[in-house]
Amino acid sequence: MKDIYEPEYVEILFDRMSESYSRMNNITSFGFSEKWRKQCVSEVDIEKGKMVVDLMTGMGECWKFILKKADSKSKLIGLDFSYEMVQRAEKYRAKLKPHTIEILRENVFGNSIKDESADYVVSGFGLKTFNDNQLRKLAFEINRILKPNGKIALIDISVPKNKVLRIFYLFYLKNVIPLLGKLFLGNPETYKMLGIYTQNFKNSEEVFQIFNNPNFEVEYLSYFFGCATGIKGRKI
Repeated sequence: MKDIYEPEYVEILFDRMSESYSRMNNITSFGFSEKWRKQCVSEVDIEKGKMVVDLMTGMGECWKFILKKADSKSKLIGLDFSYEMVQRAEKYRAKLKPHTIEILRENVFGNSIKDESADYVVSGFGLKTFNDNQLRKLAFEINRILKPNGKIALIDISVPKNKVLRIFYLFYLKNVIPLLGKLFLGNPETYKMLGIYTQNFKNSEEVFQIFNNPNFEVEYLSYFFGCATGIKGRKI
């Protein structure tokens, strides 16, 4: 039986989805994905002249919000292990000159970012593809690359706790999203996995528990009745 949390599996999945992922992400979040990314980035209140690391950067969907306060001394590092996602991020970077943007095609658990070099770490919609053990490793890596007092903001699509909203949302995840995947890719199984990851993930409560340790000071985040959740905080 395949392990859906194996990095190789996740990498292939996002390679396959890359062409239509941006559209599908917008559709599956009912158009809220852009707003939630913006809110997530705003949680860390980025200052000019600082270094920001965007983990699981995808095609760079968070970049326009990160770079709003950027100047000539600012630096953005986008990290992702999906070849196809990185290729699209490279094309997007070409449109954002003269900003200093470095793209790393690396696994977050074996990345080359220097110890205590980042002022901020953000991530939009990558948490659900990790199991609990991987989330602990993620906390270790973020602690490693963040400077003392560095800030974090992480967010992902979640299953709302409201019963009526949850029934509707799970039906949408299990039935509508695979149908849209068939229309866009001719393959409903690929996008069906987004629903499976979200249903397994539920929300960011476990993420909060893992990051709520002596290395971090964190707060739990909830957006639009829990349809997206995450954490924000700082390294102690």
